[in-house]
Amino acid sequence: MKYDFEDTIAAISTPPGTGGIGIIRMSGEAAVRAADKIFSTNIKRAAGSNAVARMSSHTLRHGYITDPGTGEMIDECIISVMKAPRSYTKEDVVEINCHGGSAVMRRILSLLFECGVRPAEPGEFTKRAFLNGRIDLSMAEAVMDIINAGSEAGRRAAADQLSGRLSREISEIQDKIKLCLAETEVAIDYPEYETEEDTAAHAMALLKEIKEKLVRLSETFYRGRIMKEGIKVAIAGIPNAGKSSLLNMLSGRDRAIVTDIPGTTRDTIEEYVDLDGIPVILTDTAGLRKTSDTVEKIGVDRTYGAIESSDAVLFTADISSKDAAERSLKLLNDIKERFNNDKHMIVLMNKSDIESEGAAELFGSDAVRISAGKEQGTEAIIAKIRDAAGLGAEAGGHTAIITSRRHKQLIDNALDALSKAEESYEAHMPVDCISYDLWECGRYLGEITGGTIENDVIETIFSKFCLGK
Repeated sequence: MKYDFEDTIAAISTPPGTGGIGIIRMSGEAAVRAADKIFSTNIKRAAGSNAVARMSSHTLRHGYITDPGTGEMIDECIISVMKAPRSYTKEDVVEINCHGGSAVMRRILSLLFECGVRPAEPGEFTKRAFLNGRIDLSMAEAVMDIINAGSEAGRRAAADQLSGRLSREISEIQDKIKLCLAETEVAIDYPEYETEEDTAAHAMALLKEIKEKLVRLSETFYRGRIMKEGIKVAIAGIPNAGKSSLLNMLSGRDRAIVTDIPGTTRDTIEEYVDLDGIPVILTDTAGLRKTSDTVEKIGVDRTYGAIESSDAVLFTADISSKDAAERSLKLLNDIKERFNNDKHMIVLMNKSDIESEGAAELFGSDAVRISAGKEQGTEAIIAKIRDAAGLGAEAGGHTAIITSRRHKQLIDNALDALSKAEESYEAHMPVDCISYDLWECGRYLGEITGGTIENDVIETIFSKFCLGK
């Protein structure tokens, strides 16, 4: 893989808009020289005194940005220098900490462009860190996940990947694959030393161990996806069961209209909430009942659509009367039958503050008593959602967690290659057939860390990054 590192790049690294501080980052051989052309330690002195070049690595210096053509002072700033290879990109990196107005940052950036620095592409700083060997591809992807994390669970998952945990597990598996390949290659090249049957049998023993590790890794994706993207939870129940009150209680604000009139909610309402570190996408839905109202029918259809696309359902049962509880129970059973018990149902017995005698007994011991109107029961609901997300206390362990759909697909591809190797062994195919499938498995795993990936895939991954990162 060839890449041109001769250009020095620059970009604004802080978010768009006005702020107290703005950071302009440069990376490349000319970063220090370009900074020196516009930086001065004295407001009365013109830039170009090599003040930046004389700075030690990983130090800060106060000064001023000056237009080298006119001598105009642009802004007061702090400049920092991180010299290669001890920097984010393993190149010389200079950061200008100026005031955070968009006009001043654009002006400083334009001065750097006049000094021969070019605009950075999206994600180019992190791409250089990857191509220079400071981080692998899975760690580079984790950088963007940390930036985009909207919950504590998502941040933890991204930080875990950035620490190299997934990379280490993949590397250990690849080492076992290499051992298998080495043995099969010996059998192919030097058949007089051992029989193909013995070599293939030993390779299959190692293959089984590899497969078990990959299966465990693949199975973490559900939990990892939820940590990164959020668990989709539909709120369902009969009309006037308190679904909108429940949404308001969990979101902490009056997100949905609440009245005593059945059928108030006609459409789905979606809200993203962070419940004790768990990212949750809540969808309030129309009450489910038979109706001749055209608009309400559309709402009912959308409710079933929301349930179908959800990871879990907060079924809100009304226990304020025996009749409402019985209608709730019938609807609950109808939903279970409709979706073949394929949905994680969390049954909430709402209006427990005005509970009718005998109503709660219809729903069993797993159901949770709550009162959305009185905002009671939030902790119990969070505990149930945590279990549905696979994030309960027992969800820990020493296995890395997969959060990327790309990684999940590559691991599944690697498992398919191992299955083909097993089929070749069972069909008494030559050992070089097994060797090819093992090589394919290793290639797929290499795409996770970037060892065997194509250039166009790299470009696609880094194009999703923000500027300045």
